[in-house]
Amino acid sequence: MGELLNQINSPGDIKKLTFRELDVLAEEIRSFLIEKVSKTGGHIASNLGAVELTLALHKVFESPKDKIIWDVGHQSYVHKIITGRKERFDTLRQLGGISGFPKSDESCHDCFNTGHSSTSISAALGMAKARDLKNEKHSVVAVIGDGALTGGMAFEALNDAGRSSNNLIVVLNDNEMSIARNVGGMSRYLTRLRTQPFYFKAKEDVEAFLNKIPAIGKSATNAIRRAKGTIKYIIMPGIIFEELGFKYLGPIDGHNIRELVRVFSRAKMTKGPVFIHVCTKKGKGYKPAEENPDKFHGIAPFDIESGEVMKGKGPSYSEFFGEEMLRQAARDPKLVAITAAMPHGTGLEPFSRVYPDRFFDVGIAEQHAVTFAAGLAKGGMKPVVAIYSSFLQRSYDQILHDVALQNLHVIFAIDRAGVVGEDGETHQGLYDLSFLGHIPNMIIMAPCDYQEFSRMLDFAIWHVHGPVAVRYPKGAGPQKLVEAPPIELGRGFVIREGSDVSLVAIGNMVETAMNVADKLEKAGISAEVINARFAKPLDSGLIIESAVKTGRLFTLEDNTAVGGFGSSVLEMLSRNGIYVKTKIFGFPDVPVTHGSKGQLYEKYGMDENTILSDILKTLS
Repeated sequence: MGELLNQINSPGDIKKLTFRELDVLAEEIRSFLIEKVSKTGGHIASNLGAVELTLALHKVFESPKDKIIWDVGHQSYVHKIITGRKERFDTLRQLGGISGFPKSDESCHDCFNTGHSSTSISAALGMAKARDLKNEKHSVVAVIGDGALTGGMAFEALNDAGRSSNNLIVVLNDNEMSIARNVGGMSRYLTRLRTQPFYFKAKEDVEAFLNKIPAIGKSATNAIRRAKGTIKYIIMPGIIFEELGFKYLGPIDGHNIRELVRVFSRAKMTKGPVFIHVCTKKGKGYKPAEENPDKFHGIAPFDIESGEVMKGKGPSYSEFFGEEMLRQAARDPKLVAITAAMPHGTGLEPFSRVYPDRFFDVGIAEQHAVTFAAGLAKGGMKPVVAIYSSFLQRSYDQILHDVALQNLHVIFAIDRAGVVGEDGETHQGLYDLSFLGHIPNMIIMAPCDYQEFSRMLDFAIWHVHGPVAVRYPKGAGPQKLVEAPPIELGRGFVIREGSDVSLVAIGNMVETAMNVADKLEKAGISAEVINARFAKPLDSGLIIESAVKTGRLFTLEDNTAVGGFGSSVLEMLSRNGIYVKTKIFGFPDVPVTHGSKGQLYEKYGMDENTILSDILKTLS
């Protein structure tokens, strides 16, 4: 740990440092981040780019009295370091350790929990309104990236905040990236502003000049006001943030602490909403991250010298999905792929290179992605929407209203379904079976291995005529667990016959069920194992037959137990008048914390040994 960093235990320590010392501290923090995150994994590139920005914020504002809301929060590591958590950084994203995102119960300096994008301005406006209603005096600052600014919720909040008179500061951390490189009209607009270094100075000079023009009489005043506006837009075209009602300051060099402090201090004294445009470089100070910012956005433990990730064996489900999409696209020119700022994470980067005209990255805009897919389907294409499970939550209404009610053939490739591990409660994909299961016309499948995944994608693309979802977990999976029959709509199959208990599993929990059955056999208990394949429609006949035969039924799913696969099985049994001893193995109705996947399965009673023990207790 650097000499200066060793002295920093709270934001108050930042205020004592000179600008030269702050520059030294910035480099010490970068070295600290690289060293720690190389061991734990995490969001490194975004944090390396936000070092000076964070130091300047804490130099000017008084946290926790002043409220700083970090959009998404994956750029809040520096904030955590200087707010008393640097000694715990070895525990970052580990079970029982500090979170990789802001968490109010972790520190009073984390004033709002975040993990998904585009929420900060809405939250900040709410806090500013509450402050003013209570006649309190403090600043409220939202820090949002240009990637998060592509989300519709951010525009809704800007529109509302701009028409208010509340003191509110929005800091745009513009690094031209979200997770991948940004797309869309807003990105092009910000690029134009970035490439006009004279802009901020010109704006200040023009405004100062225009404000000196005297007003003589009401008609003259109105005429001059119109003239001021005309001159302003001739010299500074397209100032959309000011049109929304904000005072625009920028663009500012996001790595110049002195300049940042000057502008933040000015904004702090300005009445009404202020928008500060800060330009930074994602991955700054670490060459591998500068050259590959998308790779180093969220990364597993890595070798510092080479930048190479310490990977497990075999391709991930995401990579396998990308390969399958290339194979399917070669068969059908109508097949198109859509993602929401995640071409690399979803495995679609190769597809984007081979079929650029059939690949659509819509930015961090999941709602738009789904309705855009609905339009493509109406137009005769076959859209595949690849989105992480936890992000798909944001498009629930579009799935129901725009896709399902019209029974459109949209394929949802739901990545990171189930427990994702170290990213924690905001990213766990434990709810998709529950929020998709009650949507009419929706078909839901989950593979237990790569062979079944390939077959399910093929089935979804070629043999279904309405909305269909295929959910699959984070990380690698088995190539082939068992010999399996072809995919048929709503049909599961028996993996092993049994007479004492029925284990009905779906997705990656099939392997767990098989292993539990092996252990039950050693205890003298004959377990029948069913791979349900479909969460909807269920193979009612198969499940009823097995339940009646054994009299004891257990369901296993990598989803919350509330309203998920097991609930659907119990409802089906009830409708058919089948009453047998049953139990659902799913995650409990609590926020699931961060930690490795294995640790979380154990913590929440979803590992093989705990399931085995629970079954034995139930039988006894």
